[in-house]
Amino acid sequence: MTMDAVRSSSDQCPVCKSEQTHFALKARDHSVSGEWFEIWECNHCSLRFTRNAPDQESSVRYYQSENYISHSNTRKGLVNTLYHRVRNHTLQTKYKLIRSVTGLKQGTHLDLGAGTGAFVRFMNQMGWQSQGIEPDETARKMALTHHQAVLLPAGDFQTLPAASFDAISLWHVLEHVHELHPYLAQLKNLLKPAGKLFIAVPNYTSFDGMKYQANWAAYDVPRHLYHFSPASMKYLLEASGFKLVRMEPMWFDSFYISLLSEKYETGRTSLFNGFLTGEISNFKTLTDKERCSSLIYVGAP
Repeated sequence: MTMDAVRSSSDQCPVCKSEQTHFALKARDHSVSGEWFEIWECNHCSLRFTRNAPDQESSVRYYQSENYISHSNTRKGLVNTLYHRVRNHTLQTKYKLIRSVTGLKQGTHLDLGAGTGAFVRFMNQMGWQSQGIEPDETARKMALTHHQAVLLPAGDFQTLPAASFDAISLWHVLEHVHELHPYLAQLKNLLKPAGKLFIAVPNYTSFDGMKYQANWAAYDVPRHLYHFSPASMKYLLEASGFKLVRMEPMWFDSFYISLLSEKYETGRTSLFNGFLTGEISNFKTLTDKERCSSLIYVGAP
């Protein structure tokens, strides 16, 4: 990779702009390229970020693989099979959370990074007016074929009318966004005054994140530009004009992330070790939500 294709070689924290950052670990891209990337940590807000990540144009090739689950309907392999079986349950869980937090049975909804459109279709079936934005053309075509969902390209994000949505969701999307602060500003612009923002991201301070370290599958370099802790996400939301009103664990993430992490660490899939680690991670979450493998943060403007 040439320096021209690098997003930034700065060691400045992308969230709080602190220069006080340090090397944390080096992680490998297990899904596509096999390349290694440094992950650095901010001393101030505790964000971790992928240093010298590819720029937006160059990053496209790192998504072009069946191993990238959210853009694929493949059920090849144990982890892919589990992911798609659990997805039907998680669609229900996400819908119920949005309905509970907004207090609305019906409303307007935008799903960013909509993948193959499963959640957009589900929300529409539940009576909401749901739209989706997905940058990947192949995923948009699959959304139309498999879920009868017409998704908008990424360029339409900036042209949507202001104050249009009761709910905006980003399920494991924000960690992929190159221009973080302008993106959050546009999210705030698109929400109605009483609207709610739902952001799901992995949590590197979770039990499984701490156990697997560089082999933790949710680092997913270089596609994941940022690696959030609860503290860094709270900082980002407040700096962007949002108030954190709720935080919810994503219980199933710990299992499939641990299964993948076991494979990365040992070279083979271990059901027992993966599920055991996931179970321990979730058990610790019962007394401390901030230990969960992935968290949903709900923000209000």
